[in-house]
Amino acid sequence: MKSPLNDTKIAPLLQTLPAKPGVYLMKDVTGRVIYVGKAVSLRNRVRSYFHDPSGLYPRTRQLVMETADLEYIVTQTELEALILECTLIKKHRPRFNVRLKDDKNYLYIKVDVPSPWPRVFTTRRMLQDGARYFGPFASSQSVRETLDLLRKLFPYITCDREITGQDNRPCLYYYIHRCLGPCIGKATPEEYRLVIDGVIRFLEGKQEKVVADLRERMTIAAESLQFERAAAYRDQLQAIERVTAKQKVLSSRLVDQDVIALARANSDACVEVFFIRGGKLTGREHFALEGTQGSDDGEVLRSFVQQFYDSAPQVPPEIILPDALDEMRVIEEWLHSKRGTKVSFTVPRRGTKRDLVQMATENASEALAQLRAQWLADAQKTGSALVELQEHLNLPTMPLRIECYDISNIQGTSAVGSMVVFEKGVPKNSDYRRFQIKTVAGANDYAMLQEVLRRRFKRQRKSPVPSPQSAVPSPQSPGAGVEKGEEATPADTWAILPDLLIVDGGKGQLSAAREVMVELGVDHIPTVGLAKEHEEIFAPGNPEPIVLPRTSQSLYLVQRIRDEAHRFALAYHQRLRQARGLRSALDDVPGIGPKRKAAMLKRFGSVKGIREASVEDLAAVPGMTRALAEKVKEYL
Repeated sequence: MKSPLNDTKIAPLLQTLPAKPGVYLMKDVTGRVIYVGKAVSLRNRVRSYFHDPSGLYPRTRQLVMETADLEYIVTQTELEALILECTLIKKHRPRFNVRLKDDKNYLYIKVDVPSPWPRVFTTRRMLQDGARYFGPFASSQSVRETLDLLRKLFPYITCDREITGQDNRPCLYYYIHRCLGPCIGKATPEEYRLVIDGVIRFLEGKQEKVVADLRERMTIAAESLQFERAAAYRDQLQAIERVTAKQKVLSSRLVDQDVIALARANSDACVEVFFIRGGKLTGREHFALEGTQGSDDGEVLRSFVQQFYDSAPQVPPEIILPDALDEMRVIEEWLHSKRGTKVSFTVPRRGTKRDLVQMATENASEALAQLRAQWLADAQKTGSALVELQEHLNLPTMPLRIECYDISNIQGTSAVGSMVVFEKGVPKNSDYRRFQIKTVAGANDYAMLQEVLRRRFKRQRKSPVPSPQSAVPSPQSPGAGVEKGEEATPADTWAILPDLLIVDGGKGQLSAAREVMVELGVDHIPTVGLAKEHEEIFAPGNPEPIVLPRTSQSLYLVQRIRDEAHRFALAYHQRLRQARGLRSALDDVPGIGPKRKAAMLKRFGSVKGIREASVEDLAAVPGMTRALAEKVKEYL
């Protein structure tokens, strides 16, 4: 690796760095900022990058290798450095920093409080204009649902009329009780301001206060014989109570908390935030992150917390996290300055708060799985991934059909292989295959992989070349999308050869695969091995691994294919182990054949259930006798 210290721009800077807090910016040869960091001591922190490169993480080595210039800004305190770091990351979006994905597209609900007749609408920018902002919302659907709910609960103005009180007739919303009718003088500014106050309190999670105010107004109106107005308050009150009744109560204490959890898969990450107000779960949002490759969970969470609360209009007094953050004290101090009162982080190890973190983690994992599926289905990204893959792997044609193979076993037992197929970058489940290893004894992954490939390409030799119609079954065709075993699939699909073959593993697995492919005359198919530890790709005849760009669509695609092959193999392996476990437990009992075994499993659900059943219960199963029941109890 070429040392950046040879660069005349960097070496003198390292000698003059002050031992003061501040922010540093690393730039590439084009002058673009590729990383922003902060430090208590700029001298110690920045110099640490340029010591022995072998001691650095791969991501940091890559950062240092691409650094051609440095710039730093001294601050008075570490807190000022943290605030400046947030600002510069948002401004430059450096690719080596963890950052919120598409953060410029996040939506806020804006209540235009300074206006004489405040409106409620959405915006993508927060301004220092005296308005109240709520959010951010990562999904436009979340905003629409919230606004739809507000419109049903609070009769605020949605039209763009100039309110004079002199209009001849109101709009339809007045007649369906969705507007107070200030345009025709049916509501004073004071009465309308009460509606807006209700909107704000509701968005703040203070529904109990809204309900109490409405109930008081309803009582006053009824006592003043204003029965129509009292009825309107009653209807609004009932609607709000119906909504709040559906909100999940998570704490008997009327606390305000945010619960944050993280889910990761390869280079992708997603954070889920639960918003708890007054002890109730009032909302939740998930946020995708990018630039997380090579960063540990603590760094990812710290970066999210800084960037999220830098843009959040509200900060609760307590933030619950799955793990402690670096520089937690400084971040608490920063949030204290934003909120105006104390903000504390909590990292629970047991109890209700730990359960909340676990619930948020499960939601984050589900959200990430959905996001990955959406990204994968994006035709533009998939197309660019295939083009990149062809270029990086020097393939003769674009890899429109990719096959990936994986082996799953525990010390050679219940060993299986999987073959998954991606066409045009998306899974083709109808062409997936499973292989139960038949000829290899013991834990020999290389030999197992060779058996799987030998069986796959021998099938190809025997299969007729498919017609265009049979080669690509429609999604509606029988069996499409169903995971089938090797012996249960249509013969002609074996004849379709891949444009690229991937084996899960490094040089050893690749060499084993190529031996079989030469033996069977299919060595013209481009073949690579994908090693999981560093996501390196090994190609025949190339002593050095191919490293795809960490943020590239091509890397994401091969990771997705490899993970799918692993999932498919593991699911089959677990199923076989479970079936063999049942057989080994019951098949040794004299007099117990397949029908009696099936009858007992149907009745008791599992071997454990059979073991716990009494002799009388076992004897009552159809086909069983007391003598057989006693034998079963004895053997189990």
